[in-house]
Parts: sequence; structure tokens; C-alpha cells
Amino acid sequence: MGLLTRVKRLLVGDKVDVRARFELLREAIHGTMSNFYMARDRQSGQIVGLKILDPEKTAAFEARFRGLDKPTEGEIAIQLDHPAIVKTFQHGLTTQDEQFLVMEYLDGQGLNTIIRDEPKRLDGRRLDLLRQAAQATAAVHEAGFIHRDICPRNFVVSPDCSRLKLIDFGLTVPATAPFKQPGNRTGTPRYMAPEVVRRKATDHRLDIFSFGVSAYEIFTGKTPWPNLATTGKSAMAHDTQEPVDIREVRPEIEPHVAAAIMRCLAANPADRPQTMAALLESIQPVQAETAS
Repeated sequence: MGLLTRVKRLLVGDKVDVRARFELLREAIHGTMSNFYMARDRQSGQIVGLKILDPEKTAAFEARFRGLDKPTEGEIAIQLDHPAIVKTFQHGLTTQDEQFLVMEYLDGQGLNTIIRDEPKRLDGRRLDLLRQAAQATAAVHEAGFIHRDICPRNFVVSPDCSRLKLIDFGLTVPATAPFKQPGNRTGTPRYMAPEVVRRKATDHRLDIFSFGVSAYEIFTGKTPWPNLATTGKSAMAHDTQEPVDIREVRPEIEPHVAAAIMRCLAANPADRPQTMAALLESIQPVQAETAS
């Protein structure tokens, strides 16, 4: 464990009996590596989101980075401060040696659920939500990290569909050379960039590919490779099979937006927008009402 991590963990303080400190009101999400609760802080009365990570599954994931001094999810999340990113207030270890995060509780639904069940709610909102999602992803990159799991499931949308926030930094890593090495195939298969699927060296542009798949889905309700399954094996087609042009599925989409989304889907990272800021600039002139 490096000096910086040791210092940061000392600053977190003693272990917390979260089940005594928080009243668990309901389990909101049961994830593959964690449980997430709507909870009341008994000290302040504040309603918060409480994420408790499974120790065994978390240790198995972090073992992939043994010797690299990888920051924990809490150490990463608490550094991110942006209106379109969920705010983390505290992190640490429970008395049962589980990592935990205390964050703002988001009253809303996953973007994936809205796309699947109530896409009409997105009418007139798509471009604005797309920009917010891009700004959130850009903020992660500007803070020095690669999210590695950009997908609609990881954006929570407000009840009126006017705002969204990026969540879940369980797979996020620093954007430094040791974490860009070949071999780390993590993420959600249907949104995986080819370089991830093929276990090649990676950088922040893998998030740009995943963002492009997510954007395509926001505007069409479909993925760019509609006939593929959702497994890692099928994701290998992301660099061998051309994606369906978004204009074939949604002819009315504004051309600048369509072109930006399709560029994100390029198999070669060098052919994608090189930063989220560049992508945002390319759609900046577009008015929301012409693209939704």
C-alpha cells in the first residue's frame, strides 16, 4: 500500500457501525458487488444513499491491480464534484470490514429503465440529457480517471426527466500508465470498446465508445448492433461488424448529433472524438428542439 493511500485511509477515520448509525429504509439496488440502500442518518436525520460493498467480491476485483496502489471506489468517488455526478459525502470501512460509501440519495430511475419502458418521457429531452451525460463523463476524465462502465444503467434521471447524474465508480481506475495495460476486460459487454474486448491497452477513449453506444440507445431505443447477444463473446463483433447507421433507425436526428454519435463508435480509438470536450463542442450549435 502506497504512502498516499495510507494517509487517505487514516483520514477516513475509525470503522463505522453503519447498521447502528443508519436506519435502512429500503434496499434500492442489489448489485453484483454491492448493496445500495435508501437510509436515514440517525445523527443528522438526512436521507442518503448507502452503498455497502461485498468484501469477497471487492477483494477479487481489486486483486487484478495488486501492487498498483489502486484507490478504492470511495477514494475515487469523493474526489468527483460536478452537478451531473452523484455527490459522495463519506467513505470508509464498516465494523464488518466492508467498504461503504454515503452519498446523496437520488430520487429517480435508471436511464436504461426509461429507455426500455417509457421512452416517450424522453421526447424533447434527449439532447439535453446527452449533454449532461457527456459533461459528467468529461468531469471524470478531467479528474484523472477512466470510468470503465459508462452505460444507461449508470445514469439516474430525475422524475421530470430534466436532469441526470452519473453513478457507480466500482470499476473506475486512474488514467495512469499502470492501469492502461492490456488485459483488464471489465465493463458491461454491450457497451465495451473493442480494445477492452480484445484485451489491448486502453485509455479514456474506451469511455467515449461506451458513451456512443449509450447515446445511440437514448435516441433510438436500440443498440448499434441490434442482432447481437449481450455477452462478452458477442461484443467481439464491435470491431468486425459495422454498426447500423443511426440515421437509418432515426432519420429525423439532427445531422451533427448523428455524426458525433457514429464517430464515437469507431473501432479504432484514433478515429473517435479524442476527448469528451471535443464531442461536446461538435454538438454545441445544435438546438435541443431540432434533435429530440
